[in-house]
Amino acid sequence: MPDSRQYKVFKIEQGTVIDHIPSPRGLAVFRLLSKNKNSLISIGLNFDSKTLGKKDLLKFEGKALSKKETDKISLIAPEATINIIKGSKVIEKRQMDIPEEIHGIIKCLNPNCITNIEKLETKFRVIEKKPVKVACHYCERNAVVVPDMVDKGE
Repeated sequence: MPDSRQYKVFKIEQGTVIDHIPSPRGLAVFRLLSKNKNSLISIGLNFDSKTLGKKDLLKFEGKALSKKETDKISLIAPEATINIIKGSKVIEKRQMDIPEEIHGIIKCLNPNCITNIEKLETKFRVIEKKPVKVACHYCERNAVVVPDMVDKGE
């Protein structure tokens, strides 16, 4: 039986809304972006979604996402959309764009990779987009990207 509850999600005056995050990845996306302590952040988890079944959403009052932050989100929630809000209205809607190459955003899972031994900046080539699968430029190890691989620093 469908749930007839109505959800109240408050509008923000200015900032960014990340919608259509597949549940339960909302908190993982939040952890990637939570370095910004100056924004009021609203988190909605487990909403009904016609396309995803269940979805999460995040709202950052007064915050515009950088390209690096958007790239991080695309790796663990490629279905997500980003809405830029001004004057309580959506002025721009962005779809996730998974880059062909990823530099310095994710870490290699191979403990013997030179990036883990000498602390070099990582470099990966995207070999699949659903799910996001990458190959390390240095050790050539393939991996499906999981939230723990994504660097939480900005």
